Amino acid sequence: EVQLVESGGGLVQPGGSLTLSCAASGFNFGVVDMSWVRQAPGKGLEWVSSINWRDYNTYYAEAVKGRFTISRDNAKNTLYLQLNSLKTEDTAIYSCAQALPSIDMERWPRGQGTQVTVSS
Repeated sequence: EVQLVESGGGLVQPGGSLTLSCAASGFNFGVVDMSWVRQAPGKGLEWVSSINWRDYNTYYAEAVKGRFTISRDNAKNTLYLQLNSLKTEDTAIYSCAQALPSIDMERWPRGQGTQVTVSS
């Protein structure tokens, strides 16, 4: 059974930083492309970032490019997202997901998420 458990969210002031982690189990993490997605209150699911398993290439939504950094540690079965220069519009529930190319993002297996709130 695929399990994805996020941690590291919290309340932070604008301009602050957070590091999110996602502990993966139940599948061969090292050969699966992974992503972070987020959902703000009253809005739909938004793709944030992805990282390939083969070459560790990374991809970012324009809204977070230059501020967020995705990484993975295959030895620890863990995915990370470093969030810097946070803005109020980054407030959302952040979830890690298996980035399966054969299905729509909304159907990607993902965890319950961790809340990130950016507010002064």
